[in-house]
Amino acid sequence: MTDLNALDDRIAAAAFRRLVRHLRARSDAENVDLMGLAGFCRNCLAEWVQDASAGRFDKDSARELIYGMPFAEWKARFQSVATPEQLARMDASLRKNAEIQAQLDEALDESFPASDPPSITQPGG
Repeated sequence: MTDLNALDDRIAAAAFRRLVRHLRARSDAENVDLMGLAGFCRNCLAEWVQDASAGRFDKDSARELIYGMPFAEWKARFQSVATPEQLARMDASLRKNAEIQAQLDEALDESFPASDPPSITQPGG
């Protein structure tokens, strides 16, 4: 598998901005449907921006960045009431996300030894 870190930040930023513009234009793509199908939505993107911003963006400003307007305005203009089927797909997708995250966490734990190798902890090792 190709190392994602090989992707230049400039290219990644341009692709991210294009994704955000696309999602802004596709207000018909409901967040609940995005969550049900792909396991992420506009709110997730906003949360990831907030997390990566080291405090520069709070929840509301990160959402406004993604939505292109205050979240309450976007919600009033574009969000419909979710159906039971949409909510069930979203719940199943969230469970899948949790399973994937647990697998990633386990793989990360297995990639680090339980203790430092002797060459790090012992002089001359």
